[in-house]
Amino acid sequence: MKLDNSIAAVVTGGASGLGAATARALAARGVRVAIFDMSDAAGEKVSAEIGGVFCKVNVADPASVAAGLEKARAAHGQERVCVNCAGIVIGEKTVVSNRETGAFAAHDPAAFARVVSVNLNGSFIVASQSAAGMAGAEPLTADGERGVIVFTSSIAAVEGQIGQVAYSASKGGVAGMVLPMARDLSRKGIRANAIMPGLFQTAMLEGLDEEIQKRVGATVPFPSRTGKPSEYAALVMHICENEMLNGTAIRLDGAIRLTPR
Repeated sequence: MKLDNSIAAVVTGGASGLGAATARALAARGVRVAIFDMSDAAGEKVSAEIGGVFCKVNVADPASVAAGLEKARAAHGQERVCVNCAGIVIGEKTVVSNRETGAFAAHDPAAFARVVSVNLNGSFIVASQSAAGMAGAEPLTADGERGVIVFTSSIAAVEGQIGQVAYSASKGGVAGMVLPMARDLSRKGIRANAIMPGLFQTAMLEGLDEEIQKRVGATVPFPSRTGKPSEYAALVMHICENEMLNGTAIRLDGAIRLTPR
């Protein structure tokens, strides 16, 4: 797929972090970008900077996603690129102990369900609704490509650390649905891939002390630093442009392998 002003894109979680970097990278190529996010101020700000459109969308709500796609398509036409970056993270063990009483409690099931609802269900809801629109569009290439979907998984999907049971389950689900979705959509000329980032400079990491951030970055074999959102965005660009990339989850992690804690 050639990325230029003939292409429209939707980026979830596009108001910050990996999503914002991706939205900016796409817009720099001329792509018409719609940002889906729950943060009004940040979403409007990034959209204004890139000449895009902001849609306040709860990715876990099918009706909200449908309304966002309607607004995005009214502004830019049918999206041919769908990048799913919206996500949340919590830290909670399978069994939680009370240090004062010594009592044990199970992981909050509502918290677990919320992480899965946003990270996994939300990614599927956006992707499936976007694919339904792409399927009826005219092919863009001689091979019949109509669109590309990019998911954000995580290396925690396969190396989840202590306290990441909900997050890892959600990201493992994202990685697991890529191949069957790519196969489902193959006859419609729609590709599906996922990126599995390692330690990246997102809001979660940037909230830590600077010295801690340096120590975290030093655990990466090479380059010995945390990843830049622009490096994630660069991989999104390549996935869009390389038709042979389909049905796979790609690690982007500087060769790090997560320890238990």
